[in-house]
Amino acid sequence: MYQAGDVRVENVPDAVLHEPTDVIVRVTSACICGSDLWPYQSMPANEQGRRMGHEFIGIVEEVGSEVLGFAAGDLVVAPFVWSDNTCDFCAAGLQIACRHGGEWGAPGVDAGQGEAVRVPLAQGTLVKLPVAPDSALMPSLLTLSDVYCTGHHGAVTAGVLPGHTVTVIGDGAVGLCGVLAAKRLGAEQIILMGRHQDRTDLGREFGATDVVAERGEEGVERVLELTRGDGTHAVLECVGTLPSIETAVKIVRAGGAISRIGVPQYTEGPLGFDTVFRNVTFTGGAAPARAYIEELMPHILDGTVEPGRVFDRTVGLDEVPDGYKAMAERESLKVLIRP
Repeated sequence: MYQAGDVRVENVPDAVLHEPTDVIVRVTSACICGSDLWPYQSMPANEQGRRMGHEFIGIVEEVGSEVLGFAAGDLVVAPFVWSDNTCDFCAAGLQIACRHGGEWGAPGVDAGQGEAVRVPLAQGTLVKLPVAPDSALMPSLLTLSDVYCTGHHGAVTAGVLPGHTVTVIGDGAVGLCGVLAAKRLGAEQIILMGRHQDRTDLGREFGATDVVAERGEEGVERVLELTRGDGTHAVLECVGTLPSIETAVKIVRAGGAISRIGVPQYTEGPLGFDTVFRNVTFTGGAAPARAYIEELMPHILDGTVEPGRVFDRTVGLDEVPDGYKAMAERESLKVLIRP
């Protein structure tokens, strides 16, 4: 990506091992994330360009001399950041804050929207998949890179328990995965706030009991009406705009929690006396996907959940710019890439 709206497919040097802790992965599935749309809409011009893509599955082709447990031919999924999975933060389940990790596409690091990736700290980062590369489960397994784990993180940090009421703000892929996660954790009432019927229909299939298409004060009134004026125990804010966090504050139940898992596009928010007096907890953040993959994978493998249904378009590598455009213009929910 060179600037807002300018995504190009280019030839770059082949991925090669730099460190004995690296592996080379040939990408078989990748995707475009809703968070990729923020720079797509606002990134200043950059002469060097920025490699894109932080969600991918692939086949191991080369293994560094210090990497144990992986061999050429293994099918693996990569979380949306790389980590050693051994430092104190990783041990606490916060691989997103790994002392030695980093982000895909950073200077000198490959990214997922390409043919191959050098994976740093591969032993701590990658997770093997016990399926064939042509498995029909591949789209759902790909969501373990980010969106399903992020939705799960929102539900977990908000303390969703059996019998709870939950509101999910946003009908994008993360919001829909938040619905799926809240349902899996036993929420009794799940209100999905969104206005795109094809998406909210999928949300209902994922477990939403109610859909609120109204926004602003009308949306707040509708949620309060559905909850006898109390609001919900948990609110998963999956958009990242100031109006969405303002809505979250108004619809959370006293003693409840707001989990912010949408990439924030604001620097100030409603943190005044009202939230203190009502004992509202603000939580969430970037999901440590690596901490959740082994927990969530079995439910995908046995067909209990199908988060891969959020993908509604598949493109080849040369069509990635069109995929960005389709998502930015709301023609597509989430785009799957087959290099």
